[in-house]
Parts: sequence; structure tokens; C-alpha cells
Amino acid sequence: MAAGVAVGLGIGIDVGGTWIKGAAVDLATGALVSGVRRVATPAGGTVAGVADALDRLVGELDATVGSAVAGPAGLPVGVAIPSIVHRGVARSAANMDSSWIGLDVRSCLESRLGRPVTVVNDADAAGMAEARCGAGQDRTGVVLVLTLGTGIGSALVVDGRLVPNLELGHLEVDGRKAESKASAVARESEGLDWAAYAARLQRYLSHVEFLFSPDLIILGGGISACSQEYLPRLSLRTPVVPAALENTAGVVGAALYAAAGQGALLPA
Repeated sequence: MAAGVAVGLGIGIDVGGTWIKGAAVDLATGALVSGVRRVATPAGGTVAGVADALDRLVGELDATVGSAVAGPAGLPVGVAIPSIVHRGVARSAANMDSSWIGLDVRSCLESRLGRPVTVVNDADAAGMAEARCGAGQDRTGVVLVLTLGTGIGSALVVDGRLVPNLELGHLEVDGRKAESKASAVARESEGLDWAAYAARLQRYLSHVEFLFSPDLIILGGGISACSQEYLPRLSLRTPVVPAALENTAGVVGAALYAAAGQGALLPA
């Protein structure tokens, strides 16, 4: 398909350690055109088990939009995985079987699903979705998206273009990996109140702000629903806002990459 051609719908799938979520997405707007469907991630997160689950899920999502829309080949698919992804090959595996490491995931899934597949790091997918269709929509410059969960996921979008596989949760702050101090799980496991957690987050965000000078910081992850508890306690030059897409960001972002993999322009 030629560069710049419009693609109507795509399937976005977000592979997590517990659940695999997917939906059909309007690739012009990022809006969901089906409900989010989910299946349990197979025990151990093996390649074969996940591929089988994706095959079932994609078939269900094709059916939700109908054969006239999906076409004989089915909708293009974008898959977000918890891995560093370089040209379709997984270079790490978080909460997944180690057999993913070094695997050409794109070719593997294209063979299994029988259609074009684009593979992207899960934090990159969520970050691009927020920058394009969520809290960063219509913002130019440097947008940094951080997801605070089990660890800290990160995505850096510069004038609409992603800097891929940025692992800012692995930065060291006060001699320790940042995600061991400032993630949502760190707050829960240490029993920190919001004031103490905000102080941890301030140290981390100040360091990131110094390194990247972003124009906007978007904080996602489940903890973003409690943003009123810690955002007012932060003091940064950069505006900091909660994520808008919540748990659908990875699905939407994966679908946007399905469009890009088919030669379509991502929405401006």
C-alpha cells in the first residue's frame, strides 16, 4: 500500500502478563469501534500459547465489524508486547517466556494470523496513543508519556515522531533504579502515603525533566485515576497532566501502528 494512503479500521492488541486485550479501532481518530475484548494470557506466556490466543481474539474482532468491512484478508493488526522491539524482533521479555527474546515476532505472528502484523513495545504504543489521541492531542514539541505501574514505562514523542524503546524506568535516582522507588507498586509495597510518594516522584520527574526538557509530561497507568492526590504536590517547569485513554491506550496505539505498517499516515 502506498505511503499516505488512508486505512479505515485496524485491530489493536495489547499483550499483558495477565490479560490480552484487543479492539477494532478507527485509524483516523483512534476511537474504538468495537468493545474491548480480552482473554487470559496463557500460563507462562509462551510464544505458541500467546499466538493461539491472538488468533482467536483477532477472529472475534473481525467478526464484530463484519466481513464486508474486514475484507477477505481481515483487518491489519498491531500488537503491543512487553518487550524492547527492534524491526519486529523482541530483544527482551517482561512477564513473558524467555523464548520471546531474539524471536522475529512480526514474521511469527504474520504466519500464524495470515495477515500483515506490526509489532511495537507496549509503552511505545500507549505513549503514541496518548500523544496523538489522548492528553497530548494537538500538542507540538517534546511529549513524554510515563506509565506508573509494576514498573515505569516510558515513551518520548517529538513533533509527532516516536523515539522507540526508551527505558526511562531504568534510570538511577539516588543510586537505585527509578522504578523500584517511584512506580505505583513501590508506593503500595512500602506503604507510602501520597505526600511521601509525591516526594519520590518529584525526584524522578525532576531528573527526567533535566535530561529531556519536555514540553508536556503525561502520567498514565492505573495510578493516574488518583492523580489529584499527587499532581498538586509536584513542582516542575513542565506541565504534568494525567493520561486520558486509561486502559485502552495500548490497544489504540497498537492499532495506529497497524496503520503505519500498511503505509498509512498516523493521524496528525
